[in-house]
Amino acid sequence: MKRVLLTFLFIINTVYLWAQLGISQINNFSSLNYKGGTQNWEIDQDKNGIMYFANNEGLLTYNGKYWKLYPLPNKTIVRSVKVAPDGKIFVGAQDEVGYFFPNEFGVLTFNSLKDLIPAADRKFADVWDIVMSKNEVYFRSTTKIFHLKDTIFNAYKSKGVWEFLGEANQRVFAQDTSKGLLSFKNGTWDLICNHPDLKNILITSILPFNGDTLLITTNKNGLYLLNGATLTKKKTINDNIFFNHRIYQAITINKDWYALATVSSGCLIINKEGEIIQQYNYDDGLQKNNLRSIFKDKHNNLWLGLDDGIDFIAFNNAIKYIYPDKLKQASGYATSILNSTLYVGTSNGVFASPIQSQIEDYSYSSKSFSEINGTQGQVWNLNIINNQLLIAHEDGAYTLNGNKAQQIFHYPGTWQFQAISSYSPTDQLVAGTYNGLHLISYQNNQFINKGVLANIEESLRFIVYDANANAVWASHPYRGIFKFQLNSSKTKIINKQLFTQKNGLPSTLGNYVAKIKNRVVVATLKGIYEYDSVKQQFSPSPTLFKVFEPTNYQYLKEDSYGNVWFVTNKKVGVIDFNRKEGKNNYNVVYFPELNAKVVAGFENIYPYNSKNIFIGANKGLIHINYEKYLENIKPLELNLTQVNLINQKDSLIFGGYFINEGKLSKTQNENQIPKISFQNNSLHFEYASTLYEQQNNIEYSYKLKDFDKSWSVWSSKSEKDYTNLPNGKYTFEVKARNNLGGESQTMRYCFIILPPWYQTWWFYILCFFTLCFIIYLIILRQKKKYLKEQEYLRKEHQLEKEHNENEIVKLQNEKLEADVNFKNKELATTTMHLMQRGKLLSKIKEELLPIVKTENIEESPEEFKKILSLINDAERADNDWEHFAIHFDHVHSNFLTKLKERIPTLTANDLKLCAYLKMNLSSKEIAQLMSVTIRAVEVSRYRLRKKLDVTSDTNLFNYLIEITS
Repeated sequence: MKRVLLTFLFIINTVYLWAQLGISQINNFSSLNYKGGTQNWEIDQDKNGIMYFANNEGLLTYNGKYWKLYPLPNKTIVRSVKVAPDGKIFVGAQDEVGYFFPNEFGVLTFNSLKDLIPAADRKFADVWDIVMSKNEVYFRSTTKIFHLKDTIFNAYKSKGVWEFLGEANQRVFAQDTSKGLLSFKNGTWDLICNHPDLKNILITSILPFNGDTLLITTNKNGLYLLNGATLTKKKTINDNIFFNHRIYQAITINKDWYALATVSSGCLIINKEGEIIQQYNYDDGLQKNNLRSIFKDKHNNLWLGLDDGIDFIAFNNAIKYIYPDKLKQASGYATSILNSTLYVGTSNGVFASPIQSQIEDYSYSSKSFSEINGTQGQVWNLNIINNQLLIAHEDGAYTLNGNKAQQIFHYPGTWQFQAISSYSPTDQLVAGTYNGLHLISYQNNQFINKGVLANIEESLRFIVYDANANAVWASHPYRGIFKFQLNSSKTKIINKQLFTQKNGLPSTLGNYVAKIKNRVVVATLKGIYEYDSVKQQFSPSPTLFKVFEPTNYQYLKEDSYGNVWFVTNKKVGVIDFNRKEGKNNYNVVYFPELNAKVVAGFENIYPYNSKNIFIGANKGLIHINYEKYLENIKPLELNLTQVNLINQKDSLIFGGYFINEGKLSKTQNENQIPKISFQNNSLHFEYASTLYEQQNNIEYSYKLKDFDKSWSVWSSKSEKDYTNLPNGKYTFEVKARNNLGGESQTMRYCFIILPPWYQTWWFYILCFFTLCFIIYLIILRQKKKYLKEQEYLRKEHQLEKEHNENEIVKLQNEKLEADVNFKNKELATTTMHLMQRGKLLSKIKEELLPIVKTENIEESPEEFKKILSLINDAERADNDWEHFAIHFDHVHSNFLTKLKERIPTLTANDLKLCAYLKMNLSSKEIAQLMSVTIRAVEVSRYRLRKKLDVTSDTNLFNYLIEITS
């Protein structure tokens, strides 16, 4: 047990000794981030930069912003993935082989190839490896290797176990535990090497090494070299690590380096001698040390498939992180390099690390840090003066003597040191402290404390010596700018001035002095200012004010190339005067990766050279290889990843892949422009750049053509919603840019919003026919109205006519009535005349009758007899009646005629009686007219009722009117 523990400690120490100085940016993605299975078995990348992972729950994709999981139909584990040049994404799984390819909507869809495999060989276990060579695809399970060529599968079985399948130097290799190492050629597997070790070792990778020699990595047997048919064991100083930590997979980094994915030691970067150049493990930021896969993308960065999660290492990134202390808690405040040693002043002392002289980029140095004795506590600054390292410490001033700090003076708080001479070595310098300036002289290679130079009770953290004015400039963040005029021997201050807002500064607060371009400048709240000795005032710098934006700067530092590094509002940048941009003779470069990572209020930048820029950070140091940073300016790749209809189920209308004639395309096919119903006129767009190492630097701008008037402002947001779009054809355009000003090509996506149902052609036709129908109805209505009006007019006319006729009839009736009245008057007159005549005759007869009675009638004279005879004849005569009847019928509408026709049994006397009754004459009047007695008239009336069958209670006058009407 003790021996095992010692071996383990040896391995740990060995790995630590080879740990690199700078650690690359590492991004962690857990299964909670990508919402898939824990294990990731293999990795690949397509031409658009999209990453693919063989995941426990399916094919996993990542485009820089969004993860997507594509499960297989049988929900099996995907063990292997390989992207073909034509865009097909081949996958191998449990009892399944096939490929993903976009459908017409650009959505990846699985296409199984299992049915192409001969029926006898369709049962197999996991497919662990996929290799592509010369448009041919090979799939490896432990019992069979499938070879796909021109849609035809061939299956090759092993007597032992197929343990490995890979490709190197355009040759396909496989390990058969029963035979050895084989190579596929002309449809057969030829034996390359049958070394006895090949039956016991497990090959994990075969990589190019040197010429025809290949490097073979094994799971737990270290490294081998294969030259032709000769296999030799390659011994290295790290064999114990390779044996015990196991190599699961390996890839080529460059012509000299390899990356190893180990089971328990993370990722190791080795050279051809097997020396560990770099290591990435849990302590460096990985989620786990157990790796299942490793991949180098097109930008030479590393992707690690973990036993639980995915990690991205910006291996080719120019920015790395250095942690002087093992606990990684100390903040970096100052950096200096002296005698091939990197010194870092932190919040808890000074740390030193030797630098390997053969390495240009010091972040690759493999030497560890050690703490300088006697420097525990806050270190504010490190200055190299007279080729010695001076330490500005919270307890005073120190100089480095060997590997130990020697105190120059003990005084509360030293900020920094400044030589007060234009020549080196200088014999005098000043130190800015918590309470003014301290004078230090340099004699006999030693720094000697000369006491307080200016006791002003002010903290002076920024000091600059102005040789032209023989003065020391110092700034106080709240008081303003101090100018200390020195005497000729530079041992006393002969004049002190304080400059504030009254002296031309934008504000008394927030001013920092610096020396740029051999001039003393002040970083203010509104840009860079300089002192005008003639006017005794501060004013905008004639050279730098236009270069720097008029904003607040907290730190300025000029490097040896004339570039000016600065910090503004926790953002780090550089004015590069060696690169032109447009009409300017300089270029402004910001580093968004460092936003808010510098120590706020105590910023420090140490530009040692173009490959080694050190910046104090909240944790340790940030190292920038500026030269490499500029070299890493790559064309930005932008992908439109998804288009959805908002608030619609199954609303995906574009899945991120353009298809043109069955092949992947960079642009949209004009024949595949989607037509979207008006009710779904709200869309959601997602887009992303596959420049994975610069995700924090990338901004996007978009425009919906024919809708937006201009491009949107640049933003890191990678999605956009449009709602309630009017109908029409639209083109969504999006582009990306990074912090160096590079822009991607514009990505375009066209779509059509169909008009609403009330704006469609069929609706217009319906409206047309409806309008026609309405017009028809209107015409019909008008016609009916016209006819109705005509009918009304006709009726009015008829009514008027009838009215006129009625009036005429009325007039005629009135005339007739008048005639009747007249005739009735005539009848009445005639009747009265008859009555009078009857009375007269009766009277005459009455007068004559006494005479007749007195005398014998027979004896009466003949003339008298004639008179009586005439009277009797007159009484019995009907001539007057006939005349009366004709006249009566004419007046009373043939009353007598109708009555006679109605009741033929009526006699002449009955008719007379009816006529008299019609005239409404009384019985007495009727008796006179008929020359009978009243009694006789009553009897006649009674008889008439009998004939007419009329009861006594019926009015005879009314009855006669009714039966003749």
